[in-house]
Parts: sequence; structure tokens; C-alpha cells
Amino acid sequence: MSMAISLAVILVLVILVVANSLRILREYQRGVVFQLGRFWKVKGPGLVILIPGIQQMVKVDLRIVVMDVPSQDVISRDNVSVKVNAVIYFRVVDPERAIIQVENFMAATSQLAQTTLRAVLGKHDLDEMLSERERLNLDIQKILDAQTDAWGIKVTNVEIKHVDLNESMVRAIARQAEAERERRAKVIHAEGELQASEKLAQAAEILARQPQAIQLRYLETLTVIAADKNSTIVFPLPMDIVGPLLEALKRGPSAA
Repeated sequence: MSMAISLAVILVLVILVVANSLRILREYQRGVVFQLGRFWKVKGPGLVILIPGIQQMVKVDLRIVVMDVPSQDVISRDNVSVKVNAVIYFRVVDPERAIIQVENFMAATSQLAQTTLRAVLGKHDLDEMLSERERLNLDIQKILDAQTDAWGIKVTNVEIKHVDLNESMVRAIARQAEAERERRAKVIHAEGELQASEKLAQAAEILARQPQAIQLRYLETLTVIAADKNSTIVFPLPMDIVGPLLEALKRGPSAA
């Protein structure tokens, strides 16, 4: 009886040891294995067998991580205080360095993203933050990628989500936009006046070369006025028409 109990105990211990030595890693996971405290190798995916008490394994996820960067107080180059938050996309490309070179690569990447966001945006004006986000995203991504390369991390993308302004600055930007629209309207009106004056000058030159054209213009004007059914019509007469009539009237009494 005691022999059977001993065998049962041994069998249970063997089962526990075997169960404790087996690990199953999924396709997107890798295991960084340490043997007696020293790095041994990266294993996975699939079934991994460890020697209990001698080998330990740390799992690393290779999928892209989406991390929110908390809102940061940034002072732009033109001394405007704004709050900016962003999101970064990164993944582990070297599990060995991600575990050995940095204590907590998630926390380290988050802190680095916050400081880089403040440093990069602080070199630009507010207008650039609002209108050139794609270029700023690329600048931040390149800096983060270069600094996290030693940790075995690849930063694939950075997106600035919000640039929050205080209420007084929002009103100032609205006034600036309104002034810009008024300026454009005045410029367009002035350009229209210039084009109209050029066309009028060209028309005057043509009429000066062809006196009959101005008479036809008068007749056209009379036609338009008559179509409005006005009871009284006042219109100017060209001097080349009125002049001969006045000369004839002056000669009439003297001829008599």
C-alpha cells in the first residue's frame, strides 16, 4: 500500500514537473529564454520545453502596439501655450534587446514619446502645428524610431490627435481668419477694377478710331431706354451731330 502511494506521489510530481516545463507560444509571441540567469536564445512560436529551476522564459508580443501619448503642455516658437496629445504605433522587432536593454520597454517608449513630442513641437509656430501635421508626424516618428532602435523597437507611425487652444487664442485666430478673408475680398475687388479699367481703355481707343461706332452705341442706348417705357428720356448728343445744327442756325439770320 505504501509503495502504491509513493508511486502515485512520484507520478504526480513528474506530471507537475512536465507541465511546468512546457510552454505554448502563439504565432505572434516569442519567448526570451534565460539559463541560470544568462540569455540563452529566443524561442517560439509553438511548443517550448524548459528545464525547471534552470531555465526561465519571458514572453514578448510582436504585434503592433497602439499607445496614447497623454496631453502635453507645449509652448510654441511664437510663445503660444497649447495642449497636444498624440498616438504612436510601434512593435518589437528584436525580443532579446527589448527585454535585456531596457527594464520596461512600454513605459520607456511612452516617456520618450512625451518628451519628444514637447521638444519637436516647441520648435515650430502655432500655424505650423495646425497646418503641417503630416510633416511634424514624420519628424517625431523618425526621432522616436532612431532612439528606440537600441531597444529592438520599431516605431511605424505617429499621429498628432488634438491641438487644444485656450478660448482667447481661439477668438484671436477667428479674428485673424476674418481679416484674411476681408483682405482677399479687397484684393479681388481691386483686381476686378483694374481689369475693368483696362477693358474700358481699350474700348475708348477703338471708339476713338471709329466715330461711327459711338453713334451706333448711342442708338443702342436709346433702344434700351425706350424698352423701359419711360415717359421722359434725357440723353446726351455727340458734338459732331449738334455742331452742324448750331452752325446752320447761326448762318440763318445773317443770310436773310
